[in-house]
Amino acid sequence: MAEVSNKQVIPREYVTGFPKESDLYVNSTATIKLKLSEAPEHEGSSKKLVLVKNLYLSCDPYQRLFMERIEGLSSQSTSSYTPGSPIYGYGVAKVLDSGHPDLKAGDLVWGTTYWEEYSRIPEPEGLIKIQHTDVPLSYYTGILGMPGLTAYVGFYEICSPKKGEHVFISAAAGAVGQLVGQFAKLMGCYVVGSAGSKEKHVQKEEEEGNTFEKEEEEASSKFEQKELISLKPRGLRYPMKATANDS
Repeated sequence: MAEVSNKQVIPREYVTGFPKESDLYVNSTATIKLKLSEAPEHEGSSKKLVLVKNLYLSCDPYQRLFMERIEGLSSQSTSSYTPGSPIYGYGVAKVLDSGHPDLKAGDLVWGTTYWEEYSRIPEPEGLIKIQHTDVPLSYYTGILGMPGLTAYVGFYEICSPKKGEHVFISAAAGAVGQLVGQFAKLMGCYVVGSAGSKEKHVQKEEEEGNTFEKEEEEASSKFEQKELISLKPRGLRYPMKATANDS
């Protein structure tokens, strides 16, 4: 079978400090064969591989951690990116060829894939078959994917607040935080959130409306301890940190 072009996003080296655009580059010369039987031997047996066409890729804060060199981790989803190879993250894809018994050509999946047009997935156990296609597939990178699961479990199963109780959310403009805020508001909680800048607050208001109570405005600039202390008389019971790291 003829090879096809496979554009990729590649890290040049491990990153130290704040990431720059120059830390990554787009490789427009890579190619791939769309048949697992023709996969290179070093990628493993075709009986374990899944070949997908990537439809949506999610850019998430946790990926910053994998730009650094991390020692002692070997799992596909927890190891450092390899300079010279495509970075990975959550995405939505269509199966083109499969050696996995639970996946077949034509299936739609979400899970860990690579930042390239086509990917051969060596650990397909991390791919989840999409059963409901009556919503936009991009939702599986958000509310129906990792951010949505994190927000749902953190709010409903761990915090499990009651109507009228007070909830504070850090990184409230982020993928997880903005969902927790909406879950809390729907439950009838008193919701306060913080974000890293006034610009994030303004953008959030334009995109999502007024999810938070009036205190959200004074807590939405750079977080300081005094802002939490000011909420103490109201009884802050459920703080939820929705950040990937402190950088």
